[in-house]
Amino acid sequence: MSKKHTGFTLVEILIVVIILGILAAIVIPQFTQASNDARQSALESDLQTVRSQLELYKVQHLEEYPTATAADFITQLSSRTNSAGTVMPAGGDTTLYPFGPYLQKFPSNPFVSSGTTTNTVTFGTAEPAPGDGLSGWYFNTDTGKFSANSDKTKPACADHINL
Repeated sequence: MSKKHTGFTLVEILIVVIILGILAAIVIPQFTQASNDARQSALESDLQTVRSQLELYKVQHLEEYPTATAADFITQLSSRTNSAGTVMPAGGDTTLYPFGPYLQKFPSNPFVSSGTTTNTVTFGTAEPAPGDGLSGWYFNTDTGKFSANSDKTKPACADHINL
């Protein structure tokens, strides 16, 4: 009496594994690029939003940008303020603080590593070194230019994402 063994041979299994490896080598880089494209798109959208809200703030606050300290800058953009830029205290009269909030939440820079503070702003009067790692964002107090503080963005946007 002979027994017939059914199943896959070692060679057949190796061929399938090799084919799956080749397919994975083709597909995985495409997912990585899609992730970078999504982060780039999010960064460009956040920059456009913050920049437009900074200009609105300036128009409503006697041609002045928010205060050039990280905590005050973010608070003034995400709170109600008066024309002098004073933030409304808790329980304050909204008629005395008619402007804002300009942002519900200050965005994080998706290209800055999580080990640094991705949603803080560095201030200065000159352009920062690309990706200096001090913050997620940079605000030039002389020019009013708000930019991403990263060198990992697309080359077309190398000048700190000038949109």
